[in-house]
Amino acid sequence: MIKWSRLVLFLIVVGALAALLITTTVPVANKITLGLDLQGGFEILYEVEPLEANQKVTTELLQATAEMVEKRVNIGGVTEPDVTIELPNRIRVKIATQTADQDKLRSLIGKPAVLEFRNEAGQVLFRGADLAPGGASVGYDNLNKPLVVLKFKDPKKLEDVTRTYIGKHMAIYLDENVITNPVIQQAITGGTATITGEYTVESAQELASILNSGALPAKLIEKQVTSVGASLGAMALQKTIYAGYIGGALILIFMLVVYRLPGMIANITLAVFCYFCLVVLDWMDATLTLPGIAGFILSVGMAVDANIITTERIQEELRAGKTVLSAFRAGQRRSFITIIDGHVTTIIAAGVLFFFGSSAIQGFAVTLVMTIIVSLITNVFGSRFLLWLVIRANMFKKPVWYGVKESEIGEL
Repeated sequence: MIKWSRLVLFLIVVGALAALLITTTVPVANKITLGLDLQGGFEILYEVEPLEANQKVTTELLQATAEMVEKRVNIGGVTEPDVTIELPNRIRVKIATQTADQDKLRSLIGKPAVLEFRNEAGQVLFRGADLAPGGASVGYDNLNKPLVVLKFKDPKKLEDVTRTYIGKHMAIYLDENVITNPVIQQAITGGTATITGEYTVESAQELASILNSGALPAKLIEKQVTSVGASLGAMALQKTIYAGYIGGALILIFMLVVYRLPGMIANITLAVFCYFCLVVLDWMDATLTLPGIAGFILSVGMAVDANIITTERIQEELRAGKTVLSAFRAGQRRSFITIIDGHVTTIIAAGVLFFFGSSAIQGFAVTLVMTIIVSLITNVFGSRFLLWLVIRANMFKKPVWYGVKESEIGEL
């Protein structure tokens, strides 16, 4: 007797999933951030050296330097740079854009931004640390020319120092370069000083932003710069997508021809698996790179393998003479441990790659772990649930629906 409620529930679930995929796949895919190897950009590898001879490069120093580097990149007008720490003493900066000025960004990132006020004898009177938080801003002189306004933490100290040096020069140095050397005409009250020069609004804002971000806590030595053109990245993405279409089509055909009804359900859950992987990537705000796509492709193979293992076990039970429902129960139970073992060992391997690997390998590992978890939900539990609904509907009782010929079934 056919149980129409189970069949209707199956059709509702599949229809809802199909509607979800058709209406939202493209918007979700368009929101995913592509790495520089897919959309072009450049990558810089820095070696971090301490400012003092007796100082050591620690994790805390690397973290502070990486945060400062990210601020500098943002000052250059680039959002969401990929700044990663590579132990023991390196920082890798990936900037996936073709619109940014590479030379300008490299100059901004590596600029020490050490601000000092010195008297005529070279004695340091003030440092950048004496500025109030966010104390640098853009102002304008009487001729409406841009200048940089500096607000100090201690106005009394500024007043006392400038009063002491009235009639003398007080040079302002940035990274050992004199940017202005004014004569103090009178004591500066109110805690505000200015830096004048041939500034544009953009250059004055850039200098103010750098001063607000503070000096780098360590030296950055540029070790390697790698550039990827926009056309090369686009070509890599196009070929990857093209290969994915061909490989996906071959997998779908294979599963449908060899495994019939379970193969059709496996194809449904594979499509859902790919969709939810994109959703999770977007939710993680992850950057998709070629190594990440490699991890995704590997997980697709494991997802297919999970379905094949379950279906093969069901076929073995059918060939032994069991009913379809009994074969399903035994097959899904006996294949479960094998599938879980394979997934867990892969997660362990990915964990080792993430812990010991470089940034590209870590991206591969993160994508692989994420997709394996999604695969467990969709291609293990999801496919079994859908197959259970179909079997319980009592419409597909013949073993041929499951890829088993009548002649292959042994006697009980």
